[in-house]
Amino acid sequence: MTTPLRIDIVSDVMCPWCLIGYRQLSQALEATGTEHEIHWHPFELNPEMPPEGQNTREHLAEKYGSTPEQSEQARQHISALGNELGFAFRWSDSSHMHNTFNAHQLLHWADQQGRKHDLKQALFAAHFTDQRNLSDDAVLADIAAEVGLDRDEALAVLKDQRFANEVRSEEHFWQQQGISGVPAIVFDRKHLVTGAQGVENYTSILSQLAAQAS
Repeated sequence: MTTPLRIDIVSDVMCPWCLIGYRQLSQALEATGTEHEIHWHPFELNPEMPPEGQNTREHLAEKYGSTPEQSEQARQHISALGNELGFAFRWSDSSHMHNTFNAHQLLHWADQQGRKHDLKQALFAAHFTDQRNLSDDAVLADIAAEVGLDRDEALAVLKDQRFANEVRSEEHFWQQQGISGVPAIVFDRKHLVTGAQGVENYTSILSQLAAQAS
């Protein structure tokens, strides 16, 4: 029995590159037949984002100085990568960024029931494909129910903020490890790879790790 490769992924569901990086890694894992276990960890791209969120184009213009033309080019590039990886990015002029602290709390709760990975993928699709409002607790609870979790319990988790301290603590832990941008992927607890690296690079990384292990 070989020990599965531990893969820690620090990410935010507002981050398109987190989804792209994961999908690329997933293809590399399949291609190499790597036994693995994935652990998702919270990161907030915009912890100061107000509850109502903000128009994505306006947000990018404020945060990075992006022009509408640059924003459109970036969307087309991301959409093309998504198509290659079997994921549909659907943008509109009303696309919004949302505060994800509650989404991370819901993911923490889902982890206790072995459904964190499923919920994470559902949240990515809800945001990037279906343009659902992840600032809305009712929407978050709906998505939890769609992956087989209890909707009423999901609402209760969000209402009483029972996992707020745990999420803050975990975010702080990864910041202390020097993580300031996502995706940040840690292989075997010691090899940090940042950004979406592409299927070929992830395949190469996995092959090197396998060679080291043997």
